[in-house]
Amino acid sequence: MSAFHEVSLPLPFALGASGGPERRVDIIALGSGAESRNTPWAHGRRRYDIGGAVRTLDELHELIAFFEARRGKLHGFRFRDPFDFKSCAPSEAISPIDQAIGVGDGEATVFALTKAYGVGEGAYSRPIRKPVGIVRVAVDDAEGGSGDFTVNETTGEIAFDVPPMEGAVVSAGFLFDTPVRFDIDRLDLMLEGFGAGRAMAVPLLEIIA
Repeated sequence: MSAFHEVSLPLPFALGASGGPERRVDIIALGSGAESRNTPWAHGRRRYDIGGAVRTLDELHELIAFFEARRGKLHGFRFRDPFDFKSCAPSEAISPIDQAIGVGDGEATVFALTKAYGVGEGAYSRPIRKPVGIVRVAVDDAEGGSGDFTVNETTGEIAFDVPPMEGAVVSAGFLFDTPVRFDIDRLDLMLEGFGAGRAMAVPLLEIIA
C-alpha cells in the first residue's frame, strides 16, 4: 500500500463519525423485465464523514494539522471505525477463535487476517490489514503464545515459527483499524462562536489495496 502513514486519526473524531460500507452493483434491465446484476468490486468500500465530530477551535486546529501532515488526499492513515473494529461484536471480548483465517497444510507459515460477514457459501471474507494491539491466535482451538508467531501490523499477516499441521484450523481474534484517506482537497471550516466551530464536511474513503 503506497503513500500510507501508520498514524491514527485522533479517536474523538472517530467517535463522532457517520458512514459505513458501500457496494457497487451494475444492474441491466432486460427486455423481459428481468434484471441482470453484476459487481466489478471484489470487496466493499467504506465511506465516512467526521465533520460532525469537530466542535471546538482546538479540535479544528488538530484537524488542520492532521490534514496538512497527510497532504490532503496524498497519504492514507488509520481510522478506528466506531461501528466495526473487532473480530467479534462490539460488546463482546475478542477470543482466539473469533475468525477462521485458514487451514494448515504442514508447510505454510503465513496466514492473512480476515473477518467473515454472514455464514455459509454466501459469506463475505474481508481482508484485515491494520490490526491493533494484541492479536490472539489459535490452532485447532488451542491458543498459541506470543513466541509461537509474529504479527505484521502493517499488512495483517500472521507468521508462525512452525507451520500448522495439515488440516489444522487457524483462527484469530483482534482489534483493527480501517486504512483510509481524505476524500477532499480542502477543509471547509466555520467559526460559530468564541472557542467554537465546525467543519462543514470531512469525508474519508477506505483505501483498497
